[in-house]
Amino acid sequence: MTITAAFLLLGSLGMFLYGMKMMSDGLENAAGDRMRRVLEVLTNKRLAAVGVGAGVTAVIQSSSATTVMVVGFVNAGLMTLLQATGVIMGANIGTTITGQLIAFKLSDIAPFILFAGMVLTVFVKKRMVTRIGEIILGFGILFVGLSLMSQAMKPLQDDEGFRNLLVSFKSPVIGVLFGAIFTAIIQSSSASVGILQALAGLGIIGLDSAVYVILGQNIGTCITAILAAIGTSSNSKRAAGIHLMFNIIGSIIYLGLLAVFPSIVTMVASWSPDNVARQIANFHTMFNVTVTILLFPFAKLMVRLITRIIPEKHEPDSVEKKLLYLDERIAQTPSIALSQTLKEMSRLGEIAVDNFRRSLDSFFNRDEQKANRVMNVEKTIDYLTHHITHYLIEFRGMELSEHDLKIMGSLHHVIIDMERIGDLAENIAGFSLSLIERRAGLSQEAQNELHTMADKTMETLRLSLEIFAKRDSSKLPLIDKMEQEVDDMKKLYMNNHIDRLQDKSCDPQVGVVFTNMVATLERLADHATNIAFSIEERE
Repeated sequence: MTITAAFLLLGSLGMFLYGMKMMSDGLENAAGDRMRRVLEVLTNKRLAAVGVGAGVTAVIQSSSATTVMVVGFVNAGLMTLLQATGVIMGANIGTTITGQLIAFKLSDIAPFILFAGMVLTVFVKKRMVTRIGEIILGFGILFVGLSLMSQAMKPLQDDEGFRNLLVSFKSPVIGVLFGAIFTAIIQSSSASVGILQALAGLGIIGLDSAVYVILGQNIGTCITAILAAIGTSSNSKRAAGIHLMFNIIGSIIYLGLLAVFPSIVTMVASWSPDNVARQIANFHTMFNVTVTILLFPFAKLMVRLITRIIPEKHEPDSVEKKLLYLDERIAQTPSIALSQTLKEMSRLGEIAVDNFRRSLDSFFNRDEQKANRVMNVEKTIDYLTHHITHYLIEFRGMELSEHDLKIMGSLHHVIIDMERIGDLAENIAGFSLSLIERRAGLSQEAQNELHTMADKTMETLRLSLEIFAKRDSSKLPLIDKMEQEVDDMKKLYMNNHIDRLQDKSCDPQVGVVFTNMVATLERLADHATNIAFSIEERE
């Protein structure tokens, strides 16, 4: 192969992969939140979950995107592991649509498809039409890339070394390994199957070799979900693990079947004898459909197995993403609605303040791991805030006493303050990461001032939660005094900071972090005061 042909091959491969991504992104953007909503809502039954997974993946043309969404839902507590298993099985079926589309020989009209997509994308200003244009444009680029790739690979037909490489794919181990590694690199089984179809279209590879590569491609596509699960909960790691387990077990089953019944290849080839690209697409579809049918009854067993392989890690500062004191039964018991809500909100406050403590540790110790943990716990705070607010709204329609209704009304403000404490802790973690990135540090004087102010803010927050939980108004004057002390510190330390800037004893860029920290700590004390004084505003 000449250098020109090699560059053409790389360029056309780039076009093909970019077209695939553009089409997938366009479809996902057009479907958008509706697809996510469908995934979240319509997966209560396992069989429905398979259908939803297949349907969503067929629409967005990416099993990787669907599986990554599933990992996110499991991490957020919106989907159980068993529901996720069904969706993942369905996603493997839905992704085969791309191969079936590529098997249609559309290369001759690809430039027209590309032009039509460009017109809709560039000249039409309506958002939905533009998104449809992106889909069509991606589809056109995909086929133009495929056509150029076929041209670039034509010289390989006579290259003995390359042909020997492809002949080696008849070995199951080599074929599976190559398919898995190549697909893991480009992170798309649809794209790697398309490239395989292009080789088949030139007569360079036959179905007898391609079947083993396809089995490997189904394993390699799991890398995207595995990468998405890094740093998430144990359950979301299990969802990615189930995706990998499903495809490995399916590949082992088919390796056994192909060894015992080699006529399977002949049978698939007979369905479209003159179109090897279609044969590859059909085998890919058959593999995923039959493996789903075979393994679907064992979904619960797979969940139990992956739970043993990836056990729950009970971190010392772990926080459960679920309500402990509120559930649907409380709505039927007005007499305990208020007390349970107060317990749940006190718990939320403790989680938020503890996350603030963790953010301070990350800031003063330049601890990246703790900063990332703060970001994770913030998701739990948002989850609890959303669900407690839902119950507060629901309880407003219950037959509560006038006194209880007034307290319930004040809680809407309190939950906003608690949620803001969580947000500000996340901001502090962000300041920490910023200093770590810059490899910068504050002056010793600035560090001491922030330590003093942070300690007073933490003391104020702790006392405010105690007042809120015990409904103890006798300590409100003390909160007032502490909040004033934090305000005074802010004024003093900002003046000191200006003096340091004028003396050039402070780096102005790092100084921005100092001023942001001072402002953040003062705002935290304000939210603490709001929480404490909520007990007397409406009582």
